[in-house]
Amino acid sequence: MGRGKLRIYLGSAPGVGKTYAMLAEAHRRTERGTDCVVAFVEHHGRPRTEVMLHGLEQVPRKGITYRGAVFSEMDVDAVLTRAPAVALVDELAHTNVPGSRHAKRWQDVEELLAAGIDVVSTVNIQHLESLGDVVEAITGVRQRETVPDEVVRRAEQTELVDMSPQALRRRMAHGNIYKPDKVDAALSNYFRPGNLTALRELALLWVADRADAYLQQYRGEHNIRSTWQARERILVGLTGGPEGRTLIRRAARLAEKGAGGEVLAVYIARSDGLTAASPKELAVQRTLVEDLGGTFHHVIGDDVPAALLEFARGVNATQIVLGSSRRKTWQYVFGPGVGATVARESGPDLDVHIVTHEEAAKGRGLPVARSARLGRTRSLGGWLVGIAGPALLALLLTHVDSDLGLANDMLLFLSLTVAAALVGGLLPALASAAFGSLLLNYFFTPPLHLFTVADPKNIVAIVIFVGVAVSVASVVDLAARRTHQAARLRAESEILSFLAGSVLRGDTSLEALLERVRETFAMESVALLEREAGTGAWTCAGSVGPRPDGRPEDADVDVPVGDHMALALTGRVLPAEDRRVLAAFGAQAAVVVDRRRLQSEAEQARTLAEGNRIRTALLAAVSHDLRTPLAGIKAAVSSLRSEDVDWSPEDQAELLAGIETGADRLDHLVGNLLDMSRLQTGTVTPLVRETDLDEVVPMALVGVEDPELSVDLDIPESLPMVSVDKGLLERAVANIVENAVKYSPPDAPVLVSASTLGRRVELRVVDRGPGVPDEAKERIFAPFQRYGDAPRGAGVGLGLAVARGFVEAMGGTLGAEDTPGGGLTMVLTLRAADPATPRTTAEDTPWPGTKAGGTAPPRTTATEATDVPATHTTAADTAVPKRGRHA
Repeated sequence: MGRGKLRIYLGSAPGVGKTYAMLAEAHRRTERGTDCVVAFVEHHGRPRTEVMLHGLEQVPRKGITYRGAVFSEMDVDAVLTRAPAVALVDELAHTNVPGSRHAKRWQDVEELLAAGIDVVSTVNIQHLESLGDVVEAITGVRQRETVPDEVVRRAEQTELVDMSPQALRRRMAHGNIYKPDKVDAALSNYFRPGNLTALRELALLWVADRADAYLQQYRGEHNIRSTWQARERILVGLTGGPEGRTLIRRAARLAEKGAGGEVLAVYIARSDGLTAASPKELAVQRTLVEDLGGTFHHVIGDDVPAALLEFARGVNATQIVLGSSRRKTWQYVFGPGVGATVARESGPDLDVHIVTHEEAAKGRGLPVARSARLGRTRSLGGWLVGIAGPALLALLLTHVDSDLGLANDMLLFLSLTVAAALVGGLLPALASAAFGSLLLNYFFTPPLHLFTVADPKNIVAIVIFVGVAVSVASVVDLAARRTHQAARLRAESEILSFLAGSVLRGDTSLEALLERVRETFAMESVALLEREAGTGAWTCAGSVGPRPDGRPEDADVDVPVGDHMALALTGRVLPAEDRRVLAAFGAQAAVVVDRRRLQSEAEQARTLAEGNRIRTALLAAVSHDLRTPLAGIKAAVSSLRSEDVDWSPEDQAELLAGIETGADRLDHLVGNLLDMSRLQTGTVTPLVRETDLDEVVPMALVGVEDPELSVDLDIPESLPMVSVDKGLLERAVANIVENAVKYSPPDAPVLVSASTLGRRVELRVVDRGPGVPDEAKERIFAPFQRYGDAPRGAGVGLGLAVARGFVEAMGGTLGAEDTPGGGLTMVLTLRAADPATPRTTAEDTPWPGTKAGGTAPPRTTATEATDVPATHTTAADTAVPKRGRHA
């Protein structure tokens, strides 16, 4: 009996309709006469899913007793005995109750497949084992129940069940997925639009990758070698000229026409010194392609067409976009050009687009390469014309009967010498003149076939021939040299002009500047090294490229920059003439480093100025707020010390209570002022320890007036421990709660609740006061800021500023948001202890779906009803709020 086939319905989140689609497929197969049974499907109380089970044969489940409770699991033996053609098994990632045959449901499915039974199953993208870290980073929830990717990849069919986040949230709000008491918590946490969008993209990408794998498998089985353009990957060849922007935009439009299109821009630089491209234009084009969602690549290669095609095949490109040549018509005598060569050698797998532009046929207008003055190709061509040309000409003239005369023969040889000079420069022309003079002497000057000259006039003619040839070659070489110098100076001036402008504008980072050095000089890596003293150790201030050198003496090229810095380049040795530009780069790099340090010092100065401003505001604020309690204390003490009045015990108690209240108020104000001073000077050093939140928060309510009536406390005991400084957290919570009580109406107590979200713990302080407009939510955390009038109590406006400072010092966050129905909610986010270990054990935690006090195995179920993160706890599903719980 052969192995059964697996079909999987993959979803991005619970509730998208995987189980419904699976049951609909079962009905279709049953109507076609297929023997199909339901091995295990959980409808979770969803009416529409429950209706779809009607008419399908269901294999009875197996009851398993664990710790005094009975749980139902799929009966694998019953399914094997029934031996259907197709079995429906929901929730592939489910963890079975201890005592089952296998620990995981996917292992049960493997046994059914081995028995020759086809299986249709469901799984959510967040349950794939390889995506656990990604899903946790997106949602803040670590999935405890996973299925190996290989199990899902082996499925013969994988069908994506898709739904937009908005539609899924509407389905959730209508109560079609979870019970009403779970809807609000789910919508505000796991089912947020951002989470659903990210999970949906993960599912789409995973299915797309599986489609690519299926395609590659099919191509391998059928021995298909050509490229199938299933996904467009468009490569743009750039020269650094102004036409590059047109090419990039054209490629972006081509990519938009195909699903999943990708744009890659590549510049091929020759490995010979200064680049032939405009650095300014290349920087603009790099920014443009990145803004359009593409990537920019810098490749070194002397043979531009070959390097371009090699890169295209390496990245599996399907199309290449090139611009029409900027060369003039006569320049085509030196070769067909990059575009024609790439189109000819691209083969049937690559489509080549030649895009016209305004710069076509106007000449390059760019500096030439710096290697040989006329280029390697022209040098070889010059030697070929200078040596092979005279030999062929002599052979031709000796086999022609017509006697052209020595003068005409010399002119013909002279034309070849001039051609060699035009093509290859001085040395090929000199060689052509010498070789041509020998051929003239041997073949055309009497006596023939001897290297002697009988007539003195012929000697003069040969000498003149050599002189003219050398003169013409020298002029051509000088012109080429001047052209090269002008081109090089133009390149240098353009590089330095753009470099100086970008650095002065402050829009170039050190890494970007070093990357410009690497691209300009075609190096592998560049590093800026510095040291404090002349003999100190070198440290790297910044580097780009692989394996940068740590010492100048280890680099291929090192350029001193001042007394304490040096540029170290790795890749090849540069000629001395390049060091002038390289030194300018080094000087600008030093300017960037100095500016970065000045910015840091300016930030420190700004901090000091802010501290001075705080001190000035402090003196202005405390002039009244500190004097008021002091005046009350002074008056009460003076009254008690007065000998003219006989105070009753009740009056004395009232005066003493006033003194105590004023002292407490004064102590609170002074404490906040000292805390603010510590925050401003950066002397707050948290002592972070693992702490229970339900031990700290009640202690923070000691200073709240009548906490049993003014505060409702909901801190579940199952919360994980948090990594905080206990003292700082207590002060921060106290300030937040006191501020909330101050603004909340007397008949509306402040709610202090806590919950978990992944490895974070959120503490929410909810009041029903007047609230704060959105534009003022950040301003209330500034020192000496009081929004509106406080009906009870007073202060200098430091409570929230101190609270945020303490929370941020511990690595947490403190923000404000609106309370539904009116009011303000302070959200304090803290890091859970790593690892986040709840204080309760599996024996103490109720099993989902059982009553409190029931026993159950550890968290092993993977039903869709519990796909909402188990670590997210709300007041609705954990504990009844504990009113007035405090120390």
